[in-house]
Amino acid sequence: MTATLAPAPAVRRVVGLTYGFQFFFGLLVWVPVFYSYQRLVGLSNEEILGIQSVYYLVFCLFEIPTGLLADRFDYRWSLGAGAGVLLAANLLPIAEPSYAGFLAHWLLVALARSLVSGAASAYLFEYLHRAGRGEDYQRTEGRSRAYSLVGKIAVWPVAGLLLTWHMTSVYWLTALNAAVALALVLGLPKLPPPVHEDAPPDEKVSLGATLTGAFTQLRTSRVLVLIMLQGVAIFTLARIGQVNLFQPILESKHVPLAWHGLVMSAMTVFEVLGAARSHRVRKVLGDLRAVFALTAVMAGALALVVPVGVALVVACLCVFSLASGLSYPIQRKLLNEAITDSRYRATLLSAESILDRGVCALVALALGAYLAHGRLDAFLGHAALGAGLLMAILVPLFALARRVPPSVLARRRTQGGL
Repeated sequence: MTATLAPAPAVRRVVGLTYGFQFFFGLLVWVPVFYSYQRLVGLSNEEILGIQSVYYLVFCLFEIPTGLLADRFDYRWSLGAGAGVLLAANLLPIAEPSYAGFLAHWLLVALARSLVSGAASAYLFEYLHRAGRGEDYQRTEGRSRAYSLVGKIAVWPVAGLLLTWHMTSVYWLTALNAAVALALVLGLPKLPPPVHEDAPPDEKVSLGATLTGAFTQLRTSRVLVLIMLQGVAIFTLARIGQVNLFQPILESKHVPLAWHGLVMSAMTVFEVLGAARSHRVRKVLGDLRAVFALTAVMAGALALVVPVGVALVVACLCVFSLASGLSYPIQRKLLNEAITDSRYRATLLSAESILDRGVCALVALALGAYLAHGRLDAFLGHAALGAGLLMAILVPLFALARRVPPSVLARRRTQGGL
């Protein structure tokens, strides 16, 4: 029997709460200056990037368990737990500004973000589809990402000044933001029942069955696996470029610390513009062509940072951020649509995050070695080249996967040929 569609005011309220949660949960005030902060308290480059590598690896370990728990119990529980852990994480650098304190801080940040990474997208996708508004998901996801960046535009320009005024202020403010995010989660309603009669039953299966079902869907869907691999390039370039490489690049160009937050804010403006207008790009290029083209733009902008001066470096970073903002909602839409059984959605989204963070862990380790030998420029060129090679491999594989008739795929699955 068809379920009653959610009324428009209820949908608007859920969307508004989602925007608010993403806004405050993602408002990490310390991002533009955490590298300098840790240097000020005595950590070396190798220690800072070593912690980052551990962060990515631990994120991988957390992703599947947290995704399983979100699918098994409640997406809202996972979001609330993530906000609570993030609140605790940002008090550690204040209480213990040492290597051990920052290692524990990043481990808790990894747990918080793993609790939220799959559950936030899964909740929004499922709610809108069950409310009869599934066609609004991609635009809503894009706007949610855009709004999550708006606060950063206002706060990040003064991060350097806050650091010089009172070192711990950037962590106190981030803890306050996490507390607001936690309060907003409490207002999210339960998911409505499925709209269509042929929808998967809205039942909670065991953790073992969830893991088995998610693995089966991965094993039998070439397109899903390829979309996950394609997302690795986008996430790795964005994360490494905007977080791990950002401050070393500006330092190599002798940009004063007080300007770091302003430059990151300018980059975020372009990312907001991209996230809010990604639907226009996909109308012109289509979803798959758009993500490949935008990944190429990101890789090219990163490589161009090497030979140019300060002004053009900022321009390249802004183009990089624009392409990142455009690509993320489109890739999220592709990935969610490739997941055919909603009972395993958060688990499969977490599986993609494992791939992303696993690659980032390796890249962060490599970056530490490059920086130790003063070879930042070489790293930028090699990172762009690696992304380009991955895209060159995936394009023909996508074409092949989409040309195989469904009947052939079904026969191969039965014969164990996939």
